[in-house]
Amino acid sequence: MPLPPAPTKRAARVAKEAFDVTARTSKRATATTPDTEDTQPTPLTSSPAPALTPPPVRSSKKAASTATASAATTAAAQSLAQQRAAVQQKAATATPAPKATPAPAPATPAASSRKRSTAPTAAAPAPVASNPARPTKKRTGQSCLFVLDTNVLLHDPSSIFRFEEHDIFLPMVVLEELDAHKKGMTEVARNGRQVSRMLDALVDAQQSADLAIGLRLDASGNKGSTGHLFFQTVPLDYRLPASLPQGKADNQILGVVQALRAAKQGQQEVILVSKDINMRVKARALGLPAEDYRNDKALDDGDLLYTGSLALPADFWRKAKNVESWQQGGRSFYSLSGPVTTPMLINQYVYFEAPGEPSLHARVTEIRDKTVVLETLRDYSSSKHNVWGVNARNREQNFALNLLMDPEVDFVTLTGTAGTGKTLMALAAGLCQVLDERRYTEIIMTRATVSVGEDIGFLPGTEEEKMGPWMGALDDNLEFLAKGDGGNPNEWGRAATNELIRSRIKIKSMNFMRGRTFLNKYVIIDEAQNLTPKQMKTLITRAGPGTKIICMGNLGQIDTPYLTEGSSGLTFAVDRFKGWPHSGHIQLARGERSRLADFASEVL
Repeated sequence: MPLPPAPTKRAARVAKEAFDVTARTSKRATATTPDTEDTQPTPLTSSPAPALTPPPVRSSKKAASTATASAATTAAAQSLAQQRAAVQQKAATATPAPKATPAPAPATPAASSRKRSTAPTAAAPAPVASNPARPTKKRTGQSCLFVLDTNVLLHDPSSIFRFEEHDIFLPMVVLEELDAHKKGMTEVARNGRQVSRMLDALVDAQQSADLAIGLRLDASGNKGSTGHLFFQTVPLDYRLPASLPQGKADNQILGVVQALRAAKQGQQEVILVSKDINMRVKARALGLPAEDYRNDKALDDGDLLYTGSLALPADFWRKAKNVESWQQGGRSFYSLSGPVTTPMLINQYVYFEAPGEPSLHARVTEIRDKTVVLETLRDYSSSKHNVWGVNARNREQNFALNLLMDPEVDFVTLTGTAGTGKTLMALAAGLCQVLDERRYTEIIMTRATVSVGEDIGFLPGTEEEKMGPWMGALDDNLEFLAKGDGGNPNEWGRAATNELIRSRIKIKSMNFMRGRTFLNKYVIIDEAQNLTPKQMKTLITRAGPGTKIICMGNLGQIDTPYLTEGSSGLTFAVDRFKGWPHSGHIQLARGERSRLADFASEVL
């Protein structure tokens, strides 16, 4: 190894920076002057061994700032000699490297700067990669980036707060479509304006935030949303097939998803969320993940809907523990515990039917820890306990009439196929409690005005006259109740005429329900399967003191566009009210209208 040049005043000044063998950052390496890099010895830049030895230049560096020029020169020479000896001793005792990279003798400033800038990355990578690695790891493992279609926002204005810890991205074309749909008095226009107000509130709450970095979704008070909201602030480069028109909004959203997936590859999963089935199919055809907006669905599978009744096993009495019974008010009560009581809910009807043993039809009235109290039912299938001349023809109808006639139950939901007697039982129970027991002042009946086929246009007359064609089911059932099953009204011993019955029944339109309060009313909501959850909430919250609401519908006959069994307002109400002590639900199983209607419900 050749000896270094004789120490001069310039060499002493250079030795303070160039002869330091510890790792330097690239920023410090680029800050050195060309004069310093010209005189730097080449063996120090290529050998990694001195990184393990303590740098003695730091002490000479401090001494050189206060000593004279001659003392600085002597100290630099001594320090250089010690470093040379340490390098040679280390190279002799250490294991030989696989392959040494010889350094050229005349190192240029550019080459020396390049070597010094790459050496710190290999020696100490942790400080450089620690800052960006933390959010990248979090988003890759825990959060996704959901690109929302316009129809999701118009369907549920609060959908941006329904994704918990995940991030939301809104393309610019989505904002344009929101602006185009905000005019008008329809439900879609109201939802569009509501979305605009929510976005404006988020921006106002974080005025100093950069939209490109993202807005915190919990800034406006939605603590359940911990993700961020991103807007498209720059044009994105994407390539879609030439067969897709580039000017169409749906294709532009697909292009945004494609560009984001390319930019976020390996960092964050990008998923399109849309209520448009065709758009989801196109996205999957392009290799882009797409999902439906499922937050508005109470249940993913309609078969999992709460039925309101529970069949007890054949060995129920053997598995039941601590069984007690007593009589009160003409009813029998049973108190029991055990594993058979685990699936029971308040106001759920249970039945035990086994050959050779007495049957049991009861309702769960109380649950304390693992102990339940069952109350036997009134048998409305007997002619002694008819309701306005109507008797239950099967087990589920008996359960429904017990719910409808119970004054402690304020909210009743009835589901079932066509011809199961939903409207007839609700109307008969209402007439009995309004005209006979005078528990309620009048019956208010309404329904969703969704036509099965083409709309017939505007209808003349008052509110009730306009609702008349929609209330054909009411007229049919009133005709049956007025003359009785046998055609002789004297069978009931009643003097009420058809005009008296109609005077206690008011037909109202759902369009004018907002802001009203019903006091001591018996409210019947027919065809409730065509209501959205928001409309259902509007109707149920109209109930005042002493009011009972009955919602009926067939989830297999939904006529409202974009509504399914899982997202219907009736499904929403059944799922949310189960287990409440003042509500009940029964799913009617067997049709009783006629054998033709019953068979058609099964095979068609």
